[in-house]
Amino acid sequence: MKPIRISLVLLSVCATFVAVVIPANAADAGAATVANTVSAVPPAAVPSAPNSPSTEPALDFFGDKPIADAALVHVPPPKPQWMTVGGPIALFLFFLGLIYSVYKFIPFRDTPIHFDLHDLPVAAQRGIGMAVILFGIAFVFGIAEIHYQLGLHDTAEAYFQAMSLGKLIAMTHAHMFGFTTSFFIIGIPFSLHFHHLKIYQWIFPLGLAASLCDIISWWGLRFISGNFEYITWWCGFIFGTCYGWILIGLVRVIFFPNFHWAADYENDGKKADSSG
Repeated sequence: MKPIRISLVLLSVCATFVAVVIPANAADAGAATVANTVSAVPPAAVPSAPNSPSTEPALDFFGDKPIADAALVHVPPPKPQWMTVGGPIALFLFFLGLIYSVYKFIPFRDTPIHFDLHDLPVAAQRGIGMAVILFGIAFVFGIAEIHYQLGLHDTAEAYFQAMSLGKLIAMTHAHMFGFTTSFFIIGIPFSLHFHHLKIYQWIFPLGLAASLCDIISWWGLRFISGNFEYITWWCGFIFGTCYGWILIGLVRVIFFPNFHWAADYENDGKKADSSG
């Protein structure tokens, strides 16, 4: 019986330990966990009391106390009309003056030169024809780019206002070279072939002058006023008309020599008169 009594005593001791000591330790561990969790939460995440005073000073709209300068929204003053209205007018007058200067310094005269694209070597005709077609494809992609940007920004003014100065400089550089090179490459053979037609001799310089004023108007849209958009569209129309006229004329002469229009007969007649 003695071993049984000893076993009962040991069981009672174990039961007492389980019932008293372990729950107490568990309660202490839970309290410590909560304390650590609260201490780990940043002060900003702990919700403040609903009636705690705000750290920002209240703005009194009806009082006589002046508003702090940091709380004001500074709006740049509007530009004067001599810039917003006079700028586009001055650019338009510059375009007219440029054309008049070309007319006065290099007046039209009937030269004795006889040039026909069909008299060039076959390789030259093929190269010029392929280059003209590639320039036409590039022109179509340029129109597609304009359509995309207008759909993205709604207006030309918004497009250039969102453009950084560095991008505008790079865009000016690229388009100045592109416009000049493309017009030079296709304008020279076009002007040589139709050298007896006075109106055709205006297409080359007119397109170059329009492209220059178009690029200048981009800077006006960026830094002065949206009124330069009228100059942009006007110069773009003149540039596109001259460029398309040259492309169509060269493609027709090189690839469709049997297709004639009124200018061909007039040109051929003047060539015959000058040679006779």
